Amino acid sequence: MKLALRYDMRAPDIGVSSPEQYTAALEHAAWADDLGFDTVYLAEHHGADDGYCAAPMILGSAILGRTRRLRVHLSALVAVLHHPLRLAEDLAGLDLVGGGRLEVTLGLGYRDGEYRMFGVDRRRRVQRLEEIVEVLRQAWTGEEFEFRGERVLVRPRPARPAGPELYIGGSAEASALRAARIGDGYRPAGAEKDRLYEIYATERRRLGKPVPPRGPVSGPLFLFVSDDPARDWEIVAPHVLYTTNANATWARERVVGTTAYRPAAGLADLQADPNIRVVTPEECVALCEKLGPDAELVFQPLMGGLPLEAGWRSLRLFETEVLPRLVTLGYRPAAPERTGEAA
Repeated sequence: MKLALRYDMRAPDIGVSSPEQYTAALEHAAWADDLGFDTVYLAEHHGADDGYCAAPMILGSAILGRTRRLRVHLSALVAVLHHPLRLAEDLAGLDLVGGGRLEVTLGLGYRDGEYRMFGVDRRRRVQRLEEIVEVLRQAWTGEEFEFRGERVLVRPRPARPAGPELYIGGSAEASALRAARIGDGYRPAGAEKDRLYEIYATERRRLGKPVPPRGPVSGPLFLFVSDDPARDWEIVAPHVLYTTNANATWARERVVGTTAYRPAAGLADLQADPNIRVVTPEECVALCEKLGPDAELVFQPLMGGLPLEAGWRSLRLFETEVLPRLVTLGYRPAAPERTGEAA
């Protein structure tokens, strides 16, 4: 079973500030690295008044510098807002910082304000993404190549000869077909991930290409381990409510595709949503057994500016009361030797 952290760094007025969140994210990562967690997922958006992460590569570099094993997965990087050559340089440098521990899901984005902010023509976003994938692969060979009529060279090369894995993201059928053509893999989003992956796999086979191993089964979007769920529902509800409604509102700008975030009016709606779970340690173990050993548990301990002490309480309870059971079940290896204690 895979274990991961995820951050979008939204910092609404109801929660802790951006400076506190960025410090906490690094402390969480160090803790997770010591426990043998697999991945930290970092999202990207721009121009959001709540501070949504606009610089995931910078945050990812700090996390890679604080850890030894943990992988950083940019999911999704709004690739079309970046200059292709600069993106090739930045991702190569980030891969070097992490010694090859970088993964990237490339996305088109969908917010009109972001395209205007960076002077990108939304109508050409698919062509831009395809150009970016081609440029990244050429750039990381370390050889000169032609870019828009000029001979260019990108150095240094990434830590791995072929560079980081390049997944294609998306929540519509077109993204599945695109990923089959140009990506190393596919990371569908939204409420129809299973159907989209089958479209992707079918198209890969039609093109005569191998179908990469599918990613892990997804657990809940928000998982909070609690020794008193009634108490903690009251604490987490405003922050989760803010995030799920904000994400659901943004998703309307996609025009096509779906989102797993549902609009919610209050606590009752959150408690009825299977993607939002506040569970006891025993319930968490039962959830893991239901999901199976090929699943991935993702924790969002800063969602919507969640109080730092609440996020840490959930993580620590998972560490002491759930993780040992997962080791006993054979779902996880024993934690590696600890390198230090997080705050």
